[in-house]
Amino acid sequence: MKIAIASDHRGVTYKKEIIKYLEKNYQVLDCSEVNTPTDDYPDFAFKVCDKVVNKEADIGILLCRTGIGMSIAANKVKGIRCAKINSKEDAILSRNDNGANVMALNYTDDIENIKTYIDSFLDAEVLNDERHIRRVEKITNYEENN
Repeated sequence: MKIAIASDHRGVTYKKEIIKYLEKNYQVLDCSEVNTPTDDYPDFAFKVCDKVVNKEADIGILLCRTGIGMSIAANKVKGIRCAKINSKEDAILSRNDNGANVMALNYTDDIENIKTYIDSFLDAEVLNDERHIRRVEKITNYEENN
């Protein structure tokens, strides 16, 4: 599995630790190798999402102070379903129920919690229930036609 990851300039420390953690089992693509105090998080969100949409990565991980800005930017990319993750349950349900292919995290949380959220996201089954598949198809159809 390939994972694309990016952070804004304040999340670099967490991003580096997450990359080191993930590289034990996955191929990781760093989509924010250069960060500056004036960088803009949407640029990094779009880079990660482009990797996922173009099948250069299987999933994406985004880090910013709240995770909200990255999530908003990511969800503007056609084909992306980005979930803002605050718990292990969020991580699992975003995959099971919503088929999320990108997760947005806040780096104000504890790094060990974040690793747990990532593991849960990666290990979760994707869209295994007909009602969830139907709902995601409605979202996809709306996205395609509007």
